[in-house]
Amino acid sequence: MDTGKPERPGLRERKKQETRAALSWATIRLVVERGLDAVRVEDIAAEVGVSPRTFNNYFSGKGEAIAARHLDRARRIAEELRARPESEPLWEAIRNAVQTQFSPGDTSGGAADGGRVPDRRWITGVSLMISEPSLQGEMFKANAAAEAELAAAIAERTGTDVVRDLYPRLVSGAVGAAVSLVMERWLRADPPVPFGPMLRDALGQLAAGLPVPEREEAAGPRA
Repeated sequence: MDTGKPERPGLRERKKQETRAALSWATIRLVVERGLDAVRVEDIAAEVGVSPRTFNNYFSGKGEAIAARHLDRARRIAEELRARPESEPLWEAIRNAVQTQFSPGDTSGGAADGGRVPDRRWITGVSLMISEPSLQGEMFKANAAAEAELAAAIAERTGTDVVRDLYPRLVSGAVGAAVSLVMERWLRADPPVPFGPMLRDALGQLAAGLPVPEREEAAGPRA
């Protein structure tokens, strides 16, 4: 009987997913700590307890391994959106789906998990990592794939066509832009601040239709 829910992967597939995620996270952690050029594939493989050949079976290089975390998170968001109750309004479902993947309960690790105030050294390392020119191509591809994943889930939920209709891609693009902007501001915040509240604010503004902010009243008459 077709329940409409995605089937859980078998044990072998889950093991492959876990190994891929572990290699991606190990790459990020080591590059943040040491710098991109100082990390070898052999170092990453040793961190996970596999061979360099295993790393190469999953990724073409360090850049792809780093970008993979972003893409995997996007796929989990899309899966979560599909699993949200049908009675839940679209934007509420999107906010909940996104926030579950940036919550303290996200056990896959990451640069912007939940409401924790990040360590300044970690922030600096992440900023340096994502500014590497050699990573830009992989991140661009991951962003495009991430938006496509979310758009497909939005199209299913709204009964629209991801190719013919603008709506699913517009919503997906807006959500992706919001996450990227929050990440940028989070990395620049001084002192460091939790990622979660900033993300909730950004998604809340999108859900409200981006109303024009009320202007603060001037303290007194202009001179």
